[in-house]
Amino acid sequence: MNTQLSRAKESRAAIQRIHTAMRHLFIRGHYKPLGASGDAMIQALLTIRPEIYGSIIDDERVELEGFLYIFQRLPIGIEECNNIKLISREGFEDSNFPAIVPDKRRRNCYRVDKDQMLIEMTRGRSDIYDVLTHLTFMYMEAEKIRKNSMNSKGVVKSEWIRLEEIIDMEKKGQEFNKERAYSYLSTILGRTFEETLEASKKFDNAKHVNSLFHIVYWLGKKSFEEYNGKTPREISFSSSLRERVGFHTYGEQWAEKIKDHLIQANFHERPLHIVSSNPHSLMNMLFGQVALKKEFPKLGAIDIAMELSKSGNGKLRDKVSSYALKHGMIEISDDSGSNIYAQLFDTSKIDNAVLNKALDLDLKEHDCPVIFNMDYAFGEQAFETMDELLKPIETKDAKLPMNVASVSVMGKAGILMGGKGDIMIPNAHIFEGSADNYPFVNDFNLEDFKDQGSLVLEGSMVTVLGTSLSNKDILRYFLKSSWKAIGVEMEGAHYQKAIQAASMIRKNISTDVKVRYAYYASDNPLESGQTLASGSLGISGVRPTYLIAKNILRAILK
Repeated sequence: MNTQLSRAKESRAAIQRIHTAMRHLFIRGHYKPLGASGDAMIQALLTIRPEIYGSIIDDERVELEGFLYIFQRLPIGIEECNNIKLISREGFEDSNFPAIVPDKRRRNCYRVDKDQMLIEMTRGRSDIYDVLTHLTFMYMEAEKIRKNSMNSKGVVKSEWIRLEEIIDMEKKGQEFNKERAYSYLSTILGRTFEETLEASKKFDNAKHVNSLFHIVYWLGKKSFEEYNGKTPREISFSSSLRERVGFHTYGEQWAEKIKDHLIQANFHERPLHIVSSNPHSLMNMLFGQVALKKEFPKLGAIDIAMELSKSGNGKLRDKVSSYALKHGMIEISDDSGSNIYAQLFDTSKIDNAVLNKALDLDLKEHDCPVIFNMDYAFGEQAFETMDELLKPIETKDAKLPMNVASVSVMGKAGILMGGKGDIMIPNAHIFEGSADNYPFVNDFNLEDFKDQGSLVLEGSMVTVLGTSLSNKDILRYFLKSSWKAIGVEMEGAHYQKAIQAASMIRKNISTDVKVRYAYYASDNPLESGQTLASGSLGISGVRPTYLIAKNILRAILK
């Protein structure tokens, strides 16, 4: 236990060091990832040994699941670039540079030329730190690739030369012996033939990601170039980004557009229930059953939602969306740069019979609330968006307080005792690395999810600083110590900070506002093969998503 505790303390100190280094480099404006400044981050990451990066501490084995995880969140082609620049929204969306959008993280990126990639950062510090951690990991693994491609005398191995030939053939669209290629690649990766083959298939099936051959070659090539004294790699931050971070620039623009819609639709005086959840969850729960009554006459709302989640059912999803838009749903696209899609639901336009059937209610009447649903924020962005949203609506004549009745958050989190698809009901958010802790009265409890097919836990949740900066020692400490944490996520403390500031200090909303948090488990970072890097939730994540959505809607309408 003492060893485990000391490892947890050592890891937490390393997390603080890496964030201090990131803040320093951000202010400075640029750094070389393999220079002295970058080395401080590398050493801290080696101390932390994040679960999501698997074999990061192994000198020879390249981490393949972690590789796929980061390349699904970074722009395609980034491995080919010497210069990576993080920017704010600076007008490139109106240029002729095509926007590159990573599959698993909505952000615009732009390839300026063969050497430079721009990554637009509009979601706050958490997103910046997350990208920098991914890039640090990428360069660490690139060094392994280079070292594995050289013998003990510093001579380039034949496998690297053969890989160069394969890349040339792949570029020309020529056929090559795949098994022979996997054999060369396995040597360079320090992995078995079987592991290499399995990883290559995953890369080939991933959207907006280059082949594993391509990525390994270019990472190795750029590492060789810097090692031989040619063009060094550099990460920089635009002056505009450094000026705007922390000033709620994008969150304010986003919130103003939402409030304009509330005024235009004359919703601002009606009870408003704010929800943070998937864009499809509330829509499908409310309208799936009535919109698809011909296709699925005997299925309940959750079972229909499960059908809608299957690939190949795009036309059915479009039918539900079309029905919803005619019966009280308003879509609000985002042009602020926040990348948070939103919806309004006017419940006065939804027949009570539809609500009762979908949600197992017995409503005869209700106060016709307006439900505002916002897509997931990312880390600190949760505070920025919620803080701005809860401010009064400003018109030419007056400031109109928001008539907020409740705030409900459906989150995705790592569970510490359970498995994928289980549900967590928090009673406090602990902000890792700070003294900021937020106990609250959750309007949800275990009874709300009783006998619904999932393991349901109740306790405190840890809000972590980044997806990539947790390890088993820290998580076991939070689980087994007096904190008795049940899960880890990235937004809870930020949301609650904004809610408590708005109700208790600023008096922008009533202190009687009900708060509901429920999380479904996307992974168990304490279990091998269940981290975020091991793959998506798949069908196991659909049912708990809709169970939570159903309970949120029931609570609002009851």
